[in-house]
Amino acid sequence: MSAQGKFKKDKEIIADYEAQVKEIRTQLVEQFKCLEQQSESRLQLLQDLQEFFRRKAEIELEYSRSLEKLAERFSSKIRSSREHQFKKDQHLLSPVNCWYLVLTQTRRESRDHATLNDIFMNNVIVRLSQISEDVIRLFKKSKEIGLQMHEELLKVTNELYTVMKTYHMYHAESISAESKLKEAEKQEEKQFNKSGDISVNLLRHEDRPQRRSSVKKIEKMKEKRQAKYSENKLKCTKARNDYLLNLAATNAAVSKYYIHDVSDLIDCCDLGFHASLARTFRTYLSAEYNLETSRHEGLDIIENAVDNLDARSDKHTIMDMCNQVFCPPLKFEFQPHMGDEVCQVSAQQPVQTELLMRYHQLQSRLATLKIENEEVRKTLDATMQTLQDMLTVEDFDVSDAFQHSRSTESVKSAASETYMSKINIAKRRANQQETEMFYFSKFKEYLNGSNLITKLQAKHDLLKQTLGEGERAECGTTRGRRNARMRNQVFTGCLSVR
Repeated sequence: MSAQGKFKKDKEIIADYEAQVKEIRTQLVEQFKCLEQQSESRLQLLQDLQEFFRRKAEIELEYSRSLEKLAERFSSKIRSSREHQFKKDQHLLSPVNCWYLVLTQTRRESRDHATLNDIFMNNVIVRLSQISEDVIRLFKKSKEIGLQMHEELLKVTNELYTVMKTYHMYHAESISAESKLKEAEKQEEKQFNKSGDISVNLLRHEDRPQRRSSVKKIEKMKEKRQAKYSENKLKCTKARNDYLLNLAATNAAVSKYYIHDVSDLIDCCDLGFHASLARTFRTYLSAEYNLETSRHEGLDIIENAVDNLDARSDKHTIMDMCNQVFCPPLKFEFQPHMGDEVCQVSAQQPVQTELLMRYHQLQSRLATLKIENEEVRKTLDATMQTLQDMLTVEDFDVSDAFQHSRSTESVKSAASETYMSKINIAKRRANQQETEMFYFSKFKEYLNGSNLITKLQAKHDLLKQTLGEGERAECGTTRGRRNARMRNQVFTGCLSVR
């Protein structure tokens, strides 16, 4: 009955652990689905915008009635198939809001100009196509890093499972050795009681050596079992310490991923999207602002929406919509085995020296890693600033194309020789993608470094707390001034370093 209870206990612990890991796996899968859906939604939005401006460029040569038909075409498309989803599920994200206002403004258009046709076909649509390429490329790169982060999380949980099983095994062996030791002690007691009942003088001469041999065998067996029990108990203590340290590291890694890394990963997916889309809309605005003054009121509304294109706000909206897959899971709890009441790292001898050495090693390693990772972070920030400068360049002013003294050929020539010329595009695109590759490599390096620091810091802090408590307990039981002074020198000198 006891064996069955033990098996059931171990099975329940493993089942709880596997259920928790399964839940995390499910969340990780759903996170990618959510990000992929967001990427597809953006691509669909960009595709609609490209189609819209292509048709608008063709219709710009017609009268206001044609423009009204165009606006109504896309408005009815939204009302019939997507408006409800945008309003309910996406809470009208800032890019979608701009799209709504563009349609509203289109209804107010009353004239067509050849210049608008040229700008829409050779500027706006090209930009939207580039943004679509950027969305696909950035999502692919972000997914690669995300998969690596997921593998690291699962690796950490697997390591936790291994040390937990090792701890359970050694604890079971310790219990078994303790049971055998108690059995040997009972046999020894029984033998001595038996020897006391039979006087040695009453034994025959040939039976006395046999009696002494039996006593020695029992004593020898007890010594062996005592040694085995001490050995198993030490192994159990070390295994429990490793389990608790890995438990702290695992919880720290999981918490960091859900609180920080997921947000950073979404930022990578969003890298440049809102800024590039804002530039596209501002190009459109620059063209529209040169039309009649009567259109300015509607265009001011659109500009305000473009000013409010906010990657951070949209990110929070997406995370709020999918709160269940982005919220951190419950922390892993220590699972005691077979009634083991020790749930903290043990800093008593004979493992105290080992833990102290381990603490110093962690302290030294953390100091080096933090310096290295800080340098990587500075490089990452500088690269991000470079990217932001590239993505926020004010290249959307096309007022020069509306000088009425110029001929049609002059207007086309001016438009083609400006920012959107093929030579400038190729050069900028190459610089941007090269900078992106460097940024992602540094972002990956920074993530790896910060993940390692998080895990080591968790172990360091737990060891620091444990060793500090062990010091206070030892000082309370030792009254010698010399010993107390030596301990203060050891611990004060180490624990003051962060």
